[in-house]
Amino acid sequence: MFSRRTSAPLVFLTGLLLLASAPARSAPAPAPVPAGKPNILLILADDLGYGDVHCYNPQRGKIPTPNLDRLATQGMKFTDAHSSSGVCSPSRYTLLTGRYPWRTRLQAGIVNYLERPLIAPDRLTLAGLLRAQGYHTAAMGKWHLGWDWAIPAGQRALFAPVLGAVPPVSDAHRAAWRATYDQAIGGGPTTRGFDSYFGTDVPNWPPYAFIENDRTVGRPSEFLPASEFRPLQASLPGPALPGWQLTGVLPAVANRACDFLRSRAPQTEPFFLYLPLTAPHTPLAVNHEWAGRSGLNAYADFVMETDAVVGRVLAALEQSGAADRTLVIFTSDNGCTPIIGVRDLEAKGHYPSGPWRGYKADAWEGGHRVPLIVRWPGQVAARAECDQLVQQADFMATFAALLGTRLPDNAGEDSFNLLPLLRGGAEPVRARAVNTAVSGLPALRQGNWKIIFGLGGGGLVPPGGTAEVPPAGVQLYDLASDPGETRNLAADRPDLVAALTAEMAKLVREGRSTPGAPQANDVPVAWRRFLDPRPDSRPSGEARRKTDD
Repeated sequence: MFSRRTSAPLVFLTGLLLLASAPARSAPAPAPVPAGKPNILLILADDLGYGDVHCYNPQRGKIPTPNLDRLATQGMKFTDAHSSSGVCSPSRYTLLTGRYPWRTRLQAGIVNYLERPLIAPDRLTLAGLLRAQGYHTAAMGKWHLGWDWAIPAGQRALFAPVLGAVPPVSDAHRAAWRATYDQAIGGGPTTRGFDSYFGTDVPNWPPYAFIENDRTVGRPSEFLPASEFRPLQASLPGPALPGWQLTGVLPAVANRACDFLRSRAPQTEPFFLYLPLTAPHTPLAVNHEWAGRSGLNAYADFVMETDAVVGRVLAALEQSGAADRTLVIFTSDNGCTPIIGVRDLEAKGHYPSGPWRGYKADAWEGGHRVPLIVRWPGQVAARAECDQLVQQADFMATFAALLGTRLPDNAGEDSFNLLPLLRGGAEPVRARAVNTAVSGLPALRQGNWKIIFGLGGGGLVPPGGTAEVPPAGVQLYDLASDPGETRNLAADRPDLVAALTAEMAKLVREGRSTPGAPQANDVPVAWRRFLDPRPDSRPSGEARRKTDD
C-alpha cells in the first residue's frame, strides 16, 4: 500500500538530519520551460475521498469514475498528495496562496457564514500571480473564503434565522435584503486576483442564489423552504431566490465552465480557470438521471455525477481545440465526510479513504490525503505515477517556475516547485509537510514518519462511532510499514519525537518552510495546546464543534 518505486524512506541517523534544509524553490528544473504560456485548468472537488476515485482504490472502491480514471491514464497520478487541512476553508486558503492556514487567524474550524475574508487584500494568490503574467483569470463554483458583507451588526439576525426555524418574511427582512443584495459585495474573488467569478459561495448555506463577480444574480426575497432542510441537504436557513433548486447548482457551474472554455480557447491571451466544484459535498442534491445509479447510497450517486461533470468540462476543453496547450489539474479539498453514511458504504465494500485511517476533518491520513492528477500534453508523460510527498500549497511555486518568475519572500512561504516531478524526476521536492484537523490539531510529515501533536484524529466521529484515543499525548507513525496509522511508536522513539517537535517549532517560528527571509505569522500559533493529555486541557466549544462546511 505504500510504494517505494520513486522514493526511499529517509534515514534518521541524527536529529541534525531532521533539521536539514528543504530543497530550494529556486533549484533549476531538469528541462527548459516550454515556449509560450499554457492555459491552466484547476478542478477542485469538494469532500471527494482518496478512495472515491476508482483508479486510486481498485480493490476497495465500488464507485465507477470513468472520466477521472481516463484523465489519470493521460497524465500523472500522485499517490502521496495532501490538502493542508481536513476541512475546506483552510485547505482552499493554502491552495490559492501557497501558505499554511494556521499562519492566519483561522486556527481551527472554517470560515463561517457572513465572516470576513480570510485571504488578506495584499496577499498574492495563484490568480494574482498568473494575471500579472498576462493570464485571464476566472473562478467558478464554491469560494468559502469569506466576503465583506455590508450588513450592520444589528441586522445580521435578519439574514440568519435560528437553525430549524423558517420565519415569515417581514418588511424589515425585505428592506435589509434590498440594501445588501442590490449593491456590490466586497472582498470576494474579483478582489483576490480573479477577473471574474460565478458560483454559490457555499451551496448548503445562504444566500441561496448565484453570485456573479461581486453581486447576487437576482435579489433573494424569501427564506429557503423548510422542506430543503432534510438530512444531508441545506444546512443553514436564510435568504433565497424564489424557486431555488439545490439540484441546479452543480449543472449551472458546469455549464458556465464549458461556456468559458469554448469562449476563451480562440483568444491569444492564456487563461486560468479555477473550478472549485460544489460536489460531492452536501447538499447531496443528486439529479434525477444519477439517482440510484451507484447501487450504494446518495453520496456514491453524487460522486458519479461529479465524475460526469468533470468529463463534460474536459470534453468542452477538447472540443475547443485548446486541450493540447492546457495544463489540467484535478484534486480534492479534503477527505470524504463521515456523515454521508461511511459505515454503510464500508459494509457494502466501498472505503472512501482507501487504505488510510480517518475521514474529513481528521489529522489522520484520510482527512487530507487526496487524489491529485496532472495532465499536460507534451510535458507530463501519460500513465505516470509519482509517490513523492506533495501538497496543494505547491501549486504557487510550480506556476511561478513554469512562467520563469521568482516569488517574493512574502508569498508562497510553504510552496515548493513540482516541475521536476512532473518531468519524471525521482528526487523529493519537499522534505516535510504540515496538515491540520478541523480542531487545529497539527501533524508533521517528514519522509515516511508522521507525528501528530495531540490525541486522536482531531476531527469528527462517524454516527454510531466512538473516539479512538491513543496512549499519551503524541502519536508517531511510520507510514512505510504502517499506512493505516495503527501502531503509535512515540514511546519507542523519544529522540525522533523530540527532533520532529523541534522541527515543527522551527516551521512556526520562521513563518515559512521554504528558503527565504523569515516572515511573520498573522497571529501567535498555539500549536502545542493539544499535547497535554488531560481531558480538561483539550480544545472545546468552537474548536471542537461539528462542522458541515
